[in-house]
Amino acid sequence: MSTLPQVAWIGLGIMGSPMSENLIKAGYDVTGHTLEREKLDRLTAAGGTAAASVAEAVRDADVIVTMVPASPQVEAVAYGPDGILENARPGALLIDMSSITPQTSVGLAAAAKEKGIRVLDAPVSGGEAGAIEAVLSVMVGGEQTDFDEAKPLFEALGKTIVLCGPHGSGQTVKAANQLIVAVNIQACAEAVVFLEKSGVDLAAALDVLGGGLAGSTVLARKKDNFLNRDFKPGFRIDLHHKDMGIVTDAARTVGAALPVGAVVAQLVASLRAQGDGGLDHSALLRAVERLSGARG
Repeated sequence: MSTLPQVAWIGLGIMGSPMSENLIKAGYDVTGHTLEREKLDRLTAAGGTAAASVAEAVRDADVIVTMVPASPQVEAVAYGPDGILENARPGALLIDMSSITPQTSVGLAAAAKEKGIRVLDAPVSGGEAGAIEAVLSVMVGGEQTDFDEAKPLFEALGKTIVLCGPHGSGQTVKAANQLIVAVNIQACAEAVVFLEKSGVDLAAALDVLGGGLAGSTVLARKKDNFLNRDFKPGFRIDLHHKDMGIVTDAARTVGAALPVGAVVAQLVASLRAQGDGGLDHSALLRAVERLSGARG
């Protein structure tokens, strides 16, 4: 019998499925719930247990992980008679790994405390590839003792795991991460169009750029997307649009200017308005191509 905590996993999407499977590989007993039947079948094929509802999934769990798209979905699974807070055991640890507003995380922690449930906000960076390879960066907000308890679980999911401060801090750092990633992708997309229009061998150019100061995780991860125009979603434009709304709103609240970030947020919104919201965020290349009179 495993001495590891019993885990309930809510949300088995592009990120949630491989992450939950990595916990199973690490020896955790995982019971999952999501709305798509095929995702539940995938979980059971990996050795997990499917639950028909949130309430059923969390009832016997020591640790509950949520990985859903945005604040409304976190609130939908957390609150109400069939939600986590009404059905989890007192003393359970709720780890929300979604990317949501810091305010939502702070409110969830306060509501959970009244039920005797502890909370960490622990959004991640690294995309689908990072989730599959278990090399995610995990930025955490909450109490030190809860973080220490959760760290072995985090170590089955990622490589860089940092407690960033009190409740909401993980989400604030994730917002900054998404700002940097969006601006970086936009810069890479502009460089790709510039290089191609100049008649340069694009593959060779990206190789040498990747080895210099212009190199980045974004360029390394998205190079093939740019070269092959492969925009199968690892992280959808729709979700990055949501995240850019979070960071611009949070920055306004604290009085931080985001001049470049604001422009990129509008470019992301424009791409989404043109029907590309379901594509990977590397599809920002399509927007630059359109502005440049190229393909796209």
